[in-house]
Amino acid sequence: MGAAAEPDLALLDILVCPVTRTELRYDAEAQELVSEAAGLAFPIRDSVPVMLVEEARPIGDPDKTA
Repeated sequence: MGAAAEPDLALLDILVCPVTRTELRYDAEAQELVSEAAGLAFPIRDSVPVMLVEEARPIGDPDKTA
């Protein structure tokens, strides 16, 4: 599997958590947007943030799903 393409950083700056409407932290290594307030990590797939709550994983879950 090749390296993941980098998401549009300008887009990431304007996205907010769909649950809490708070700022998200970009985790480049995990390819996720993390909402500390909601305790969720939203995946980034093929450079596209997936902002669906049902696709997010709880923070601290060692079983990262992609």
